[in-house]
Formats: sequence, structure tokens, C-alpha cells
Amino acid sequence: MSYTLLSSPLQGFTDYRFRNAQNKIFGGIDTFYAPYIRLNGKLVIKSSYQRDLLPENNNTLEVIPQIITNDADEFLFVSKYVQELGYKELNWNLGCPYPMVTKCGMGSGLISNTEKIEQILHKVKNESDIIVSMKMRLGYDTTEEILNVLPILEKYDVKNVAVHARLGKQLYKGGVHLDAFQACVDQSKVKLYYNGDITSVAKFKEMQDRFPAIDHWMIGRGLIADPFLPSMIKNDTLEYPKNKMELFAQFHETLYAGYSESLSGATHILLKMHHLWEYFSVIFDNPHKVHKMIKKAKSIRNYEQAVKEIIKVR
Repeated sequence: MSYTLLSSPLQGFTDYRFRNAQNKIFGGIDTFYAPYIRLNGKLVIKSSYQRDLLPENNNTLEVIPQIITNDADEFLFVSKYVQELGYKELNWNLGCPYPMVTKCGMGSGLISNTEKIEQILHKVKNESDIIVSMKMRLGYDTTEEILNVLPILEKYDVKNVAVHARLGKQLYKGGVHLDAFQACVDQSKVKLYYNGDITSVAKFKEMQDRFPAIDHWMIGRGLIADPFLPSMIKNDTLEYPKNKMELFAQFHETLYAGYSESLSGATHILLKMHHLWEYFSVIFDNPHKVHKMIKKAKSIRNYEQAVKEIIKVR
């Protein structure tokens, strides 16, 4: 059965620099979802969001923009903006689990408010021709919450729903709820994509066996931790390429050069790279030691030295 691999949007990680580097050096992802646009009540698109979606920054990629909101006017404003850039689809985030988002009744904090979801979709359908898709969790508190939302999505011709099979209150802790995802598959007339804990080729195959009806698979943190993963899945291999470290070095260098150019000051650059290495360290033989070496690097010079040592000795 043919299938599609998607990159889940992660705020602060999967920006256009990451997407381009991953696509050029490793490949394997068919469609990238851009991290969400959040307006906070002001109908203004921040310059960082603008840069991330500029067609010239994504010209070799298939990208779908995303919004996080609980306001129909914000949704319509962003729809118009992305359509002007040439995008035909806008993904609505009902998945973000972070308290500063959910307390505002957005992200996974909106899933239980079916009235508000319907009200927004109704207005968007009447006033825009944007294609709407969704990214959501099973619920915030219970896995039944999503089951009340699915009939509404069907009513408003939502293109598809990528379901992260966790609850909002779990954040990224604890396991995925596979039986609850199966209940969605059994009840949904809307096309579903699976998201959650695809961290290895073996795990991907396990999920494929578990959900034979699913043909779109979304990889989130697993892609940042292991940028080789999508192409290994596509090539059906458990083996890393022989030039694994060479490719990783190229990937790191591309990202590092990009962020050094766009971020101001050593502190910001180091912070960005330190966050990435929390994930990158996983593909090395001694992740804990690798992460420790990076954390200890408090200057650009020390950081570059640490990276050289890490990549060279493996």
C-alpha cells in the first residue's frame, strides 16, 4: 500500500531552514506543515511568520501553513494572507498542549468547545474558499472529546484531520492511546492521518500493521531527533547510510550557518543549537554524553569545538 509521510509542525524547530536542510540532505518527507501562526488579537502577521512562509524560502518543498486561534476573524485574516502567497490550504491547530495556549482556549484547550469550533468553521466556509484541514489531539482531558468534534468537521468538509494520539494534559509524556485512535477510525467519515511516537522504522511498521486503513503518517519529534528516519522508512531499511556522520555534519553545518546568519548574538545562536541537540544527541552511541558536551559549550568557539569532537569520534 502506498503511503505519504508528513512532517508535523513544531514551534521553534521545523522552520524553513530546518525543512530545507532536511529535505535537501535526507529527503523522505512528502509534505511539511509550517509551525502555527498566532495573532493574539492583532490582525498583523509577525515578520518571523512571513519569512517562514515566503514562497522563495520554500520553493523546493510542499508546505501547508498552520494557524492557532479561537477566533473566526483571525482565521479569515490568515486565510487571505496565505492565499495571497499562493497557498490553497490552511491547517487549524487544535493539538498544542502547552498551558499558555490551552488556558486561552486554543490548541487542545479548544477541543471540548464544539460550539466554538462549529461557529468558526461555519463563518470560514461562508466567507472563504480556503481548504481547511486540522491537526488535533484526542482531547484535552478525555479521549472521547474528539468523537464529539468529528461529525462537525464532516459537516464543514474539512479535508483531513491529523490526530496526535495523546491528550492535551499529557503534554508529550506517557504513551499514545491507540485504542482511542482506532475508535476515531471506526467513527470518522473525515480522512484521518496518524501522528504520535513514530521514532523508528520498526515503530512505523508496527503502526502500519495496527492501522491498515491509514495511508498518511505524520512524524513530529522523531524527525528532529533522527532526520534520516523518513528516507529509511521509504527505503524500508533499518540501516543508516555508510556516510551517516558525513551527512549529519552537512545537515548541522547548513542549519548552523543559517541560524548564525539570521539570529542576533551568540546567546541566541547557542540557545537555538542547544535545543536542537536535545533531539540530535539521540542518534549517537552515547546520547547523554553528547548532550552534556553540547550543554557545557557556553561560547561559539567551544560549541564548534564540541561539535567537531562529537562528529569526528563517531
